[in-house]
Amino acid sequence: MIPGVKALTFDTGGTILDWHRGVAAALAAAGKRRGIAADWAEATNEYRRRALKGMTRQVRPDFNIDDVHRRVLDELIAEAGWSAFTAEDRAAIHGAWHALDAWPDFPAALARLRRRHVVASFTILSTSLIVDVSRRNGLDWDCVVSCEMIGSYKPNQDAYLTCARWLGYRPEEIVMVACHNFDLLAARKAGYRSAFVRRPDEWGTAGPPDPTPDPVHDIIVDDFGQLAERLGC
Repeated sequence: MIPGVKALTFDTGGTILDWHRGVAAALAAAGKRRGIAADWAEATNEYRRRALKGMTRQVRPDFNIDDVHRRVLDELIAEAGWSAFTAEDRAAIHGAWHALDAWPDFPAALARLRRRHVVASFTILSTSLIVDVSRRNGLDWDCVVSCEMIGSYKPNQDAYLTCARWLGYRPEEIVMVACHNFDLLAARKAGYRSAFVRRPDEWGTAGPPDPTPDPVHDIIVDDFGQLAERLGC
């Protein structure tokens, strides 16, 4: 348990959602329809890498992650020569981001955590994407804070400070929860506490690019049930 904690903010894209499995399945299904064979797992990871690069650190952009997902998908299709993909195929792949499943251990743990703490999704994903996946997975947040609302994207410091101000808490009263060191370390720089939850399957069999938690984090756990226990829930 961390004394004085009143709220938890959750990275959502990889920490909560199994994006790799969902998007890889959509790519593979389109490939099967059009008779295209490819390493869909690697294509999915490249899709994610480019999307993150295009969205993180942005300040007042005139686009959001949905726009980035469309643009990057078109780039990948053009580069790979998948010209047989139709507009309907592209729409289905893009739509997969809005229909992702949460990691199985999260919904029950979220309910436990919410009994004691304010819980918020704090994400670079679009507001509409979070609404869709939250409804799909039965995720009952107290608040959704998309960087799209703030106009500054993680890991920019003002994103964390604005989120804390909007929630009405001092940064040190908030625990940022994520499976990525870059997000947690930036949150700590803004005054937050941090909890690293391992998600070894986030990038499929390739494994996460940053799997080893920095020992500076207040909590390091293997799953969300353990997180709830550590926070006294």
